[in-house]
Amino acid sequence: MIASGPFLDWEEMTGLSKFWVDMISIPLVSVIAGVITNWTGVFMLFTPVQFRGFYLPGLKTIFPFLPRRVQVLPLWAPGGIIGYQGFIPARAEKLACFAVDKAIMKIGNVKDMYLQFEPEQLAGHITEIVKEDLPSLVADVMEREHPQLWRDMTPGVRETLVKTIEDQMPAITTRALDKVGENVEQMVDVRLMAIRFLSDNPTIMKDLIWRVAAPELKFMIRIGLLGLPFGVIFALVIYYWHQVPIVSAIPTWVVVLVGAALIGVTVNYLAVKIVFEPAEPQPRYKYPWKQAKLAKRQGKAAADFGQVLATDVLTIPNIADELMNGPRGDRTRGFVEDLVSHEIGHILGPMKSMVRVAIGPKEFDALSAGSARATFDFAPTLTEDKEFTDAQAAKIERFATQKLAELPPDQFMDMIYSVIEQDAWLLYVHGAVLGLGVGAAHLVLFGA
Repeated sequence: MIASGPFLDWEEMTGLSKFWVDMISIPLVSVIAGVITNWTGVFMLFTPVQFRGFYLPGLKTIFPFLPRRVQVLPLWAPGGIIGYQGFIPARAEKLACFAVDKAIMKIGNVKDMYLQFEPEQLAGHITEIVKEDLPSLVADVMEREHPQLWRDMTPGVRETLVKTIEDQMPAITTRALDKVGENVEQMVDVRLMAIRFLSDNPTIMKDLIWRVAAPELKFMIRIGLLGLPFGVIFALVIYYWHQVPIVSAIPTWVVVLVGAALIGVTVNYLAVKIVFEPAEPQPRYKYPWKQAKLAKRQGKAAADFGQVLATDVLTIPNIADELMNGPRGDRTRGFVEDLVSHEIGHILGPMKSMVRVAIGPKEFDALSAGSARATFDFAPTLTEDKEFTDAQAAKIERFATQKLAELPPDQFMDMIYSVIEQDAWLLYVHGAVLGLGVGAAHLVLFGA
């Protein structure tokens, strides 16, 4: 019963010897297990995005005594909750640091990216948008900050003021954007912005990895078919095991379990190595596959990476939000207040002293501050034009794609591999555990 299986006598059913039962069953089970192992391994990298689990009595008590390697697995939540979260979403913050340091910072600094928006064209676009709302914008500021002065102005004077601002708007906007370009590195930390954004949006972090390496990840599933030849070799090992002195004393069931676990680890290991190593072509005797599959596709992968960065991360709305509301937002506000105050003085020209005397120094400064606040309040409307933001995203996409495609292959591969390499050992453990399960299932069905 042990030799033939506890449920079915396969030799009697098929008329085949034990050798042929093993030669057929082991490769068949191995290939099924290889595909399932790699498919679930890839699945576990990305899904689920949010942690899902349940309360387990006693877990909170024993958790502090678990090894550190076990504690960092995405299996636990505070309060004695056990469950699961995809490796990439669970490591979103750490992986975001790797992605930014290895990728975004290689593309260029924030000033390089700012210049891709072509400030001259940006100035023209802003001017056209502001012109439509300029009369109401001026009226709102004046009525809020100095209503008496605004009421004392005749309609002709009001119209002249608005017309003066409108005529000078292109020059004002150009000067403002030039100043922003000179000081943008003091107002935006693109590294912290990207890390914070990707950490807060694990779905985008997941999409970034998937978009860049989708063909290679699908290949990692298909390579599970290597379970077939490995299974043939393993079946031969089991058959001749008893003919080898000393080692034949090891029970066959132990050999089956250990061999199945090794197949699971090996298939996963080869999948990772073939996809990510080596970056540069190597002799066949070193690497039978010569070069990493992803490295061969650097141009297309760079384009995919650039597209995700441009449409999801380094976008005008994200950068504008960082400028106004980020950790350095106070610098931006101070910069805008100085800029607006200077422009008001420039617009009023020789009238500046008269107006200052007429309304008082404090009221004049309040007028400048109110104009700066109005600028901040109006700024979000500049990012609502989808056609415009899409056009700017296309510029960043081209810029990022070009820079990533020009990276040496070893730097490009390190940029992607570093994100997965940190948790690659979990894939190998996963392969070993599933291999043990498959080996145990084979023992139950076909015996030792």
